[in-house]
Amino acid sequence: MGGMSTTTARRVLLAAPRGYCAGVDRAVIAVEKALEQYGAPIYVRKEIVHNKYVVQTLEKKGAIFVDETEEVPEDSIVVFSAHGVAPVVHEEAADRRLRSIDATCPLVTKVHREAVRFADEDYDILLIGHEGHEEVVGTMGEAPERIHLVDGPEDVANVKVRDPEKVVWLSQTTLSVDETKETAAALKERFPHMIDPPSDDICYATQNRQQAVKEIAKEAELVIVVGSRNSSNSKRLVEVAKENGSRDARLVDFADEIDEAWLEGVSTVGLTSGASVPEILVQGVVEWLAERGYADVSVHTSTEEHIQFSLPKELRRDLRS
Repeated sequence: MGGMSTTTARRVLLAAPRGYCAGVDRAVIAVEKALEQYGAPIYVRKEIVHNKYVVQTLEKKGAIFVDETEEVPEDSIVVFSAHGVAPVVHEEAADRRLRSIDATCPLVTKVHREAVRFADEDYDILLIGHEGHEEVVGTMGEAPERIHLVDGPEDVANVKVRDPEKVVWLSQTTLSVDETKETAAALKERFPHMIDPPSDDICYATQNRQQAVKEIAKEAELVIVVGSRNSSNSKRLVEVAKENGSRDARLVDFADEIDEAWLEGVSTVGLTSGASVPEILVQGVVEWLAERGYADVSVHTSTEEHIQFSLPKELRRDLRS
């Protein structure tokens, strides 16, 4: 047996589902339609979705991204990002006479509604999520004096509630499914009377992308996740890949961020993308890998997705007229 003949074929396993979820698709289209309907500039509070390329593309079309509502000139149009905002942000926008288009994902809005309902019923709400993430900031703003953030299993010991008999847990939509189960179980141990959310808060897209990457990680020595550093669901995909059999997993925004050294001794590369990532970026990685001998690409489908959301109501009204 000579050198080459022992090497296994190089291949790429492409995870499905991957990339855009319904909430991201809706939010990005909302900004594009607003630009067409009202003309530039359209202001967007925070990144519409956590993806560098998407933000740069919309900036080129005339969107202006700001961090705070006060940066938006009076009487302008402002779009709220897919991650949602606290009620105080709606008030700030009204004070500045802004026309707002709320592109909050409906699945995030659902968690906001749960928070309001349980706060009204005088529960202490334990919100499992990541400190400082925009979605968490928005949800906590619905009932700041009732909601306590629990940032992973190690944070459970720090939780203080008024009445251990009246406790419920909710979660950010983009967490690790397995870690959230672990955190909820640890909370349940401390608060046996704690009740569960009326329905699962981790969204369908987060769950499906994690499931798909779990399945390919078993066969891939390296998993490449296309996504941005500030994207919670993308970072979780990297962790899930490592926890489920992949020797190495890496997060990149673009193909040119891949280091050839990562391919050392790798015959199967797993490839997926976060929920805010356009498919063109994944195809860029496929081409980059093909140039380096990984030309055999097969799609591993763990489930089909058919969810779509209608555009924000403020926009639908004006598009009709």
